[in-house]
Formats: sequence, C-alpha cells, structure tokens
Amino acid sequence: MREALNSRQGAVEKKMFGGYCWMLHGNMLCGVEVGRYMFRVGKNLEAEALARPGARPMDITGRPMRGFVWVNAEAADGKGLEQWIALAARYVGALPAK
Repeated sequence: MREALNSRQGAVEKKMFGGYCWMLHGNMLCGVEVGRYMFRVGKNLEAEALARPGARPMDITGRPMRGFVWVNAEAADGKGLEQWIALAARYVGALPAK
C-alpha cells in the first residue's frame, strides 16, 4: 500500500486504529491491517465494491460502516491493489479537502 500511494499527490500516511491509514487531501482513503485492507468507497460505490472478490462490509463495532469495505490482502495484489485504490479515490477525491 505504501509503495502504491507513495507518488500519489495529496496522499499522507497516518498511524490509526492499530494499523496504518492513508489520507487523500485530509480525507480517509484506505488503510491496512494484518492480512486485509480497508477502502473508503462511499455509499454509492459500496455495492460495486462488495461485488468484487475478497470484499466484505467493514464491521468494527458490530454494525456495518456504510461506505467502507474490508478486502482480503490476497484479493488486492499488484494491479488489483491499484484498482481498489482507484475505486476509493473516485469517491474520496470528490470530497472537499480538509
């Protein structure tokens, strides 16, 4: 993830939630935990994201967090990771900068 986002303008890495997250112009874009990735895709892209292999709703508190998905690390290797980042950036890139 770090390598994939290293050259993206406006992307900043932060240690959060026991893992690492990347912000795009101050808005959460994605994150990593052991064995899985988190992507913020927004509610409108959530169904498209969940239809992809290895994706499932993000659930930390016992209730799904709408607009966020977990993706198994194996399902987001190489080009797959770039595609997930692009999907999340479609949503997050349209948000006002913080």
